[in-house]
Amino acid sequence: MALCMSTSASVAKVARPAVRASAEEKPASVPRRVTNALAAAALSASIALAGPVSSANAEIRLPPLDPDPERCERAFVGNTIGQANAVSDRILDLRQCNYVDKDLSTKTLSGALMVDATFKGANMTEVVMSKAYAVNADFTGANFTNAVVDRVTFDGANLSNANFFNAVITGATFEGTNLAGAQFDEALIGKEDVKKLCENPTLVEETRFQVGCRN
Repeated sequence: MALCMSTSASVAKVARPAVRASAEEKPASVPRRVTNALAAAALSASIALAGPVSSANAEIRLPPLDPDPERCERAFVGNTIGQANAVSDRILDLRQCNYVDKDLSTKTLSGALMVDATFKGANMTEVVMSKAYAVNADFTGANFTNAVVDRVTFDGANLSNANFFNAVITGATFEGTNLAGAQFDEALIGKEDVKKLCENPTLVEETRFQVGCRN
């Protein structure tokens, strides 16, 4: 009996690896939500590694527009997972969306794609916009009071008459941005951001003083 039991155990030990090998030959399918999450994380990571991207020096290859008919409505929910790190379960695609005079206050729009979107007169008080890509977006008269504007690409955007009262501005780019009439009173602006803002010819008179330009 002891010999039989030993033989059975040996067979079992040999058979198990064969079962595992068979399972490895048939990889499990990946749920679509996981694929979306990986894609969103990859895009966010590429923007994060590159930092703010100047349109004159580099180009980000953006994905096709999100086919979701309610993609623009997602701005009113925002990025509820990644917070300031801009990592989410899917890309926050707000390109070409219209938010004229809308209330987006307190929303986390980290990692959002905002190319060609319209935010005229929008209430963006206390918004978090870390790593947002807002090339050619229109923020005319938008209210960014107490907002966190971190590593946002504003190249070619219209920020005329926008209000950045007491906002935190770090690592952003403003190449070709219209800053006419924008207000930066009491804003906390990074040293490099001050340099970039002061190089913008549309930043004049009192606004230059608010930013901290030396001349």
